[in-house]
Amino acid sequence: MLFFGALLAGLVPAAAQRPAKPNIVFIVADDLGYGNLSSYQAASKTPTPHIDRLAKEGLKFTRFYSGNTVCAPSRCALMTGKHMGHAWVRGNAKGKDGLAALRSQDTTLAQRLQAAGYATGMYGKWGLGDQDSQGAPHLKGFDSFFGYLDQTHAHDYFTKRLYETAGGQTVEVPVDSAKYAQDLIMDKALKFIGDNHEKPFFLYLPLTLPHAELRVTDSLMRQFQNADGSSKFTPETPFEGKNHYDSQAQPHAAFAAMIHRLDADVGRVLDKLEQLGLDKNTYVFFTSDNGPHKEGGADPEFFNSAGGLRGIKRDLYEGGIRVPLLVRAPGKIKPGGIVNQPWAFWDVLPTLTALAGTATPKHIDGLPFTPVLNGKPATRLHDHFYWQFNENGLKEAITQGDWKLIRFKQQGTPEILELYNIAQDRSETRNLARSQPQRVAALRKLMLAAKTPAENPRFRWDSVEE
Repeated sequence: MLFFGALLAGLVPAAAQRPAKPNIVFIVADDLGYGNLSSYQAASKTPTPHIDRLAKEGLKFTRFYSGNTVCAPSRCALMTGKHMGHAWVRGNAKGKDGLAALRSQDTTLAQRLQAAGYATGMYGKWGLGDQDSQGAPHLKGFDSFFGYLDQTHAHDYFTKRLYETAGGQTVEVPVDSAKYAQDLIMDKALKFIGDNHEKPFFLYLPLTLPHAELRVTDSLMRQFQNADGSSKFTPETPFEGKNHYDSQAQPHAAFAAMIHRLDADVGRVLDKLEQLGLDKNTYVFFTSDNGPHKEGGADPEFFNSAGGLRGIKRDLYEGGIRVPLLVRAPGKIKPGGIVNQPWAFWDVLPTLTALAGTATPKHIDGLPFTPVLNGKPATRLHDHFYWQFNENGLKEAITQGDWKLIRFKQQGTPEILELYNIAQDRSETRNLARSQPQRVAALRKLMLAAKTPAENPRFRWDSVEE
């Protein structure tokens, strides 16, 4: 009997022997607008059938917010569970002085999942520390990493070098500059899934698409051109290269191609999970780090990238910070659900640690929305949400319920306050600050209480307040 029992155990499919802990795939697009997905905007000029599968087979969040309106601070909120009133990185910056990187005491989502027994891999753009800083990927919880370390380098889709984490170190590695970096990154990501299919894994995919520069392979570009080589997305205004961006004669076609490629690569991830029998034990999240950009020739108005919301990247209007969130887990999440409650990037850390069965950390701003994924009411909801951003003056925003206050402050000038009811006026066209002085005063007081002075001297903006 013991012999036959052991024999039968050996015949049980590998899927039945896998740990109960679910796998987690978290995909972050770069500067993808709320309206660039056909699951959010039916009339989108850039259909996204593979990403739409996540909505059809899972949950669609209609009021999900990024951590910030630009890259690095948004990712800091995602990784640490702290909003801009408490985060270490509160703006975009570069340098090896440590001010643009996470510190040793900043514990990340990846570190918490790694400690819970997860294999952890990141493929794409990090943006929170160079290889010789305390924020290097191998020091922040990633067993493996391949891609870009900083935002500027990530503008280059054909590059001679990328970075890789292996054996507890992050080092620069040469790559073939004739090959599209997105291809190299996705191949490594799919290999990570295959290499770790028999144990729980956390795959973080902060992809660079569709951020500028607007470049794709010739074969992909041809799919969005007519037979004579002209663009299918007219009129086109050629972009002349400047700053970190190369010229692009057909920026509309190139942008559409990048959205198409992003969608196809999400499809590759879903196919890989199904091929390995992992899809029913894997949560797949898809979001964007902030609103749509207008860089390198990108045209958010042509594509209605903000989906009818006001503003784009670098704004604290809804178009700059409200982003898509889709979550799929067959057998765990009922298909076709809609979540209208507001949630934000800083809620991801406690949500994923709860999925992994590890304790929710203290001293963070995030709350878990894990019950929502299971069709149940959240145990706790936020009273308010807060953001701050400083480029060409200080911008702050706070929401409480349906109300939103935005504050603008330039050095040496009085503050400007704008008040909106974002339930009745989602495009933020009617400033009610003058007619609602008491509400403005209450939200202004709450805004002051929501933040502490920045520990990081790079992001101390006291001079602006003077």
